[in-house]
Amino acid sequence: MALVTTAEVCDANPQLIVSGELRALHPVFQIYGRRQVFSGPVVTLRVFEDNVLVREFLEEKGNGRVLVVDGGGSLRCAILGGNPVVQAQNNGWAGIVVNGCIRDVDEINGCDIGVRALASHPVKANKKGIGEKHVPINFAGTRICDGEWLYADTDGILVSKTELSV
Repeated sequence: MALVTTAEVCDANPQLIVSGELRALHPVFQIYGRRQVFSGPVVTLRVFEDNVLVREFLEEKGNGRVLVVDGGGSLRCAILGGNPVVQAQNNGWAGIVVNGCIRDVDEINGCDIGVRALASHPVKANKKGIGEKHVPINFAGTRICDGEWLYADTDGILVSKTELSV
């Protein structure tokens, strides 16, 4: 995907866009981390102002996957910080997309991983361990399911039902 942009993927696959097999997320995300272009199979997580499950996932081997976290769009606290992002980088995650806020931006921007989030916020999240793993989530104008493929670059974020060969 490094040599093919999301715009080129869209141009080459209009039939997949019409059918809904290829979807673009609404352009609401800020770009963080050193890896501006990333892709991989999706792992979904739904939490609200709680980061225990986020941390647990990122402690696992990523194997090139992308963690997609529906944080309910909360702008009241950060559900991802620098330490888990460093761990994600070290464990081989390709990227993290957060429908919510992050913190420790300078530390995250030093990591060789792709991160997208709505904004940054200095307040830390709760630690109750409440959430749902591997469930369909809906945000940024689309439904995202575990096992789909995510492609991100500076133009935006695409989700596909299958891995695209472009």
